[in-house]
Amino acid sequence: MNLQFYLEKLFESDIFKKFRKENKDAYLCSGFFSIDRQGKDNQQHLDFYVPSEKKIFSIKLEKNIELAPLENYDERIPEKLKENLDFDFDEIENMIINKMKEENVNKQIQKLLFSFQNMKGKNFLIGTIFISGMGILKVTISLDENKIISFEKKSILDMFKIIKK
Repeated sequence: MNLQFYLEKLFESDIFKKFRKENKDAYLCSGFFSIDRQGKDNQQHLDFYVPSEKKIFSIKLEKNIELAPLENYDERIPEKLKENLDFDFDEIENMIINKMKEENVNKQIQKLLFSFQNMKGKNFLIGTIFISGMGILKVTISLDENKIISFEKKSILDMFKIIKK
């Protein structure tokens, strides 16, 4: 699936049309995507910031489109994401698999979690990838450059060592 598929699904929905009509200043500010390779916990959320209300609304796209204001928002003004940006999650996963081979990470991907963000005018996917053997990959992908700019392998056991300290 690609980002444009989700955006088109959203833009064609009556719920979003009503939301946009009521919030003309709303803009896409972030997204969350969960791709579960072992189960069925796939999720897609797109978040829109409404400057006039100083609120973020999260729109779930799983089965039915659901709109909900975010609670406990720290009130910083999020940067605007491009709505015409397109990337394919299968291509992103292949990019990660290729990087895993380069780094000699011989594990299977179990679940991919991505946060879609704009930082300092550039678009990124920030990924936490759960792999077999209780491992985690922390990945940052520049969507403007279409490349991995940060890749780090961790173990869940490393996390426990940090917590103990």
